[in-house]
Amino acid sequence: MLSTHAAATLRDEAATLQGTHLRDLLADAQRSHGLVYRLDDLQVDLSRQKVTARTLQALLDLAKETGLADRIAALFAGEKVNKSEDRAVIHMAQRGVDRRESAEFTSLSSFADTVRRADVTDVVNIGIGGSDLGPAMVSAALASHVSGPRLHYVSNVDPSHLHDVLADRDPARTLVIITSKTFTTAETMRNAALARGWLGAHAGSMAAVTAAPQVARDWGVAPDRIFDFDQGVGGRYSLWSAVGLPVMIDVGPATFADMLAGAAAMDDHFQTAPLAVNLPVLMGLLRVWNRNFMGLATHGIMPYDQRLHLLPAWAQQLEMESNGKSVSVDGAPLEHATTPVIWGSAGTGCQHSFFQALHQGSEVVPLDILVPLRPTGLHLAGDWADSHRVLVANAVAQAEALAIGSPNEAEPHRHFAGDRPSTIISWDASTPHAVGRLLALYEHVTVVSGFVWGVNSFDQWGVELGKVMAKQAEAVLAGAATPDGISATAVDLLARMAASGDS
Repeated sequence: MLSTHAAATLRDEAATLQGTHLRDLLADAQRSHGLVYRLDDLQVDLSRQKVTARTLQALLDLAKETGLADRIAALFAGEKVNKSEDRAVIHMAQRGVDRRESAEFTSLSSFADTVRRADVTDVVNIGIGGSDLGPAMVSAALASHVSGPRLHYVSNVDPSHLHDVLADRDPARTLVIITSKTFTTAETMRNAALARGWLGAHAGSMAAVTAAPQVARDWGVAPDRIFDFDQGVGGRYSLWSAVGLPVMIDVGPATFADMLAGAAAMDDHFQTAPLAVNLPVLMGLLRVWNRNFMGLATHGIMPYDQRLHLLPAWAQQLEMESNGKSVSVDGAPLEHATTPVIWGSAGTGCQHSFFQALHQGSEVVPLDILVPLRPTGLHLAGDWADSHRVLVANAVAQAEALAIGSPNEAEPHRHFAGDRPSTIISWDASTPHAVGRLLALYEHVTVVSGFVWGVNSFDQWGVELGKVMAKQAEAVLAGAATPDGISATAVDLLARMAASGDS
């Protein structure tokens, strides 16, 4: 990537823009037209990014030189773009019209409706990673559409997590769903075993969502309560599949289908829109620009929508598990950095915590500021309606303050340098369709940047070594193994832990 002609142009452009303040760029009124992009009511405002028309053209040239259009076409054509696992990537098919009209989706919907009509007061989803972050985030995002039993998510192997969720629950009226692609994930299966013991005589009512249905059957889940999904659906891209079952129970199949349709609309845009006006392409290229040419190592995602408060955690896994790589898709060492550190929190609370560092700290952090222009599921009037207007005003004000700043050389503590980039992403209201569209946008942003960086955004071998060493450490704690491959300090710590547990 860095050896392309476009990269050389981008390095020159970065050197020039380092000496140009955003307040001067924003003095050009045309930026509000030329750098604002739309898909229906979704608007992506790039005017506060440190880019010019020349920068964007060079980024599009970089896309051309790295074969981005061909890679996108291969993705949608079902080619095996996940080379290390020799798989196609098919999570987009999970939200298409064919899937929404399929027998598999009908079966999933029927089960969800059965649970919603039954004498079930609580549903507990046990999963981790993509089997937890995505569904939990969507459940929170669609809180105004909840109409099913109480829904709980358990991910941590810390027994207090499951214990606290099951406290005061009735085993006879609780459905436990075990969500695991392989049905072997250590944390999930340990929690599943604890939940099975808690259910006692009602353990037969457990359900499973997995790409390994035979393993689930062998574990003891009834075949008619196992919901399959394809191996080509990666965990962090899986909430659209049967992994979304708890959400479907929570909000109903029709609402869930509306969310899928929103994601499918973004898929169509990503596949067909010219690169120069393609929202995921532009945002993905900007991620490369900020990371590799502006030298910005982190990226903040700040939703000004309380119901989207879990979106930063979901996006963190999405980007960092996908693109946290130091070798190319073919296994060659990379000469450039890849994923930024993704982090964030919901506004306006974050303004009173870490925004101090964003405005006056030494590190520049590019932000995505996300805001619906009107509330969803709330019939607001008077002071209530005013509160949402205050929310929107705060979102815009933060972007403006970060970009323009407020020079005060006489009082350095009150000096705001500004020149800090952000993107404002806005839409009408956080309907299921809008939420699905937004999440698909972020998925494709990750894919675009991964394609340009030349990495495989669809495997995650980096999570495996820790799992292996955890098993070794567990064996040492149980006194059943010689600690080969574990450092002396770890052996000492494990010994003290074992002694503490015996006392």
